[in-house]
Amino acid sequence: MANHKSAEKRARRAKRRTAINTARMNRIRSFVRKVEAAIASGDQNVAKAALRAAQPELMRGAKHGLIKMNTASRRVSRLAQRVKLMSA
Repeated sequence: MANHKSAEKRARRAKRRTAINTARMNRIRSFVRKVEAAIASGDQNVAKAALRAAQPELMRGAKHGLIKMNTASRRVSRLAQRVKLMSA
């Protein structure tokens, strides 16, 4: 437990940030899940729309430091590749 005023404040801030980061990560996962579901359903138009919605969420997560930029780019790239393969 925190013994100093500054440590107590740090603990409060960490608790708030954890809640915000958890919500952001859940939001990112939800958007990615929507793309995955659209790919599984086989509807390319829905999948493209879901991907267009998921891409900014992933990049926003990278900007806020939740995931690394390369990780976000890799996920977007792989999802886009899978959506593109649906037409073949």
